[in-house]
Amino acid sequence: MEVRSFDIAVIGASLGGVQAARAAAESGMRVYMCGETDWIGGQLTSQAVPPDEHPFIEEQGATRSYLAYRRQVRESYLQDPAASELLKSQTVFCPGRSWVSRVAHDPRLAHRLLTASLTPYLEQGTLTVALHTRCVRAEVKDDRVLSVTVRDEKGREEVIRAQYFLDATDCGDLLPMTGTEYRVGAEGKGETGEPHAPLQADPEDQQPITWVAALALDKERQPMEKPASYEEFRRLTVNGLPQLGWDAVGPNGVTRYAMFDNTPGAMELGLWTYRRIQYPPYFTDGRGEITLLNWPQNDYVLGNVIDDPRAEEHLKAARELTGCCAYWLWEQGYPVRLTGEVLGTQDGLAQAPYIRESRRIVARKTILEQEIARDLNPAIRVREDSVGVGHYHIDLHVTTKSRTSMYEATHPFEIPLSAMIPVRMRNLLPACKNIGATHLTGGCFRLHPVEWTVGEAAGYLAAFCLSRHLEPAQVLENHVRDFQEVLVSHGFQLHWHDVEEEGK
Repeated sequence: MEVRSFDIAVIGASLGGVQAARAAAESGMRVYMCGETDWIGGQLTSQAVPPDEHPFIEEQGATRSYLAYRRQVRESYLQDPAASELLKSQTVFCPGRSWVSRVAHDPRLAHRLLTASLTPYLEQGTLTVALHTRCVRAEVKDDRVLSVTVRDEKGREEVIRAQYFLDATDCGDLLPMTGTEYRVGAEGKGETGEPHAPLQADPEDQQPITWVAALALDKERQPMEKPASYEEFRRLTVNGLPQLGWDAVGPNGVTRYAMFDNTPGAMELGLWTYRRIQYPPYFTDGRGEITLLNWPQNDYVLGNVIDDPRAEEHLKAARELTGCCAYWLWEQGYPVRLTGEVLGTQDGLAQAPYIRESRRIVARKTILEQEIARDLNPAIRVREDSVGVGHYHIDLHVTTKSRTSMYEATHPFEIPLSAMIPVRMRNLLPACKNIGATHLTGGCFRLHPVEWTVGEAAGYLAAFCLSRHLEPAQVLENHVRDFQEVLVSHGFQLHWHDVEEEGK
């Protein structure tokens, strides 16, 4: 079996993983990154979720590289030969005219831009990227990961040795393989003291996954084949409501949704425009509307994909549910069809499921609800060891076991370095949704700008440790200011400034 050696190995080509690999390679390290799908970028690309962002994002609240990415997205649309005068008359716009994202755009563009950001290091030979490849086991000694074994789609295995290993998988796959302490599902109130935590911990009570699909809206209704499991999902109810129905649990309790905006008796904004990524008036070449189907109706609550012996069954069923959701819309007379053109697939479903909740390291610091919830804090909490900022509501979709949900306002928050340092492992770092958050706070630390920041910080941290001959715990204890200076030099915002919060 071939053995390859690197300075830093990034396991998982998620959005955070891409930033970790880029930051480490930019710092002069020899870097390896592997990912399981055709595309790098995780929730932004292969999982087909447009950026969920906070209201301050046009001015602040992310790293320089993330803000530059957003500008590149808009510039790409303005440079499109088919860009209309309506589009070109704007400088700040949402390409899809969606209402959940300020910059909803084509996942193909996201993949191209992320790939371009890595190209210099690939050409230099300092970065190696292996697609269709996953980690299958690890070698650990004295609280250090010595190597991991990866396997590609043809079953070929190789051993990857490195000084640092960054877990950038969406499910935190490297944590159980390395014996790293982690949590998943709901923590108990006695452990965290969080007001909305259940009395007893339940690892099986996790956020649902969603297998996103792309839907095109045609002028006329085309034939659509009825999925074999359609009647089963048509009968399914969740919290007394039909899974495939317009009534669903929303931010303010049970909400009546509708397909299109301004439907009488329903929420003013329709689900079609919710995650729309293609808006015809912005183009002159006749391209139609496309939206991404990531709605309450295809949240999969019947089981988990983390630490569940039936994980493969649940993955398959989640795909089936999304197909059934598309057919349900078609059955009601809407001229929709599944389209894979923007997803790089034949069937119109994303290359991978959207994972809202990961395994999370047991960190030197666990981020708690009572530290970020707006109702429980008079102001933004300043973190002396901040490595970045973020903001979003605590957004807990109906969970897989207790069927609970939550949507609570938070203050803009800062990301503590201590939440990225495992309690024991010496050379393993989280670079995705797997930092020391809880089931509840993970609901706002999972969003695109935060994951980007965490991954980028992890890449710089590993490089900082190697260049200074330090371990992450030593950085936390004695070298925080030095590391923060490095981050600031790379365009990190460590603290919020001049924030006017809505509703205050």
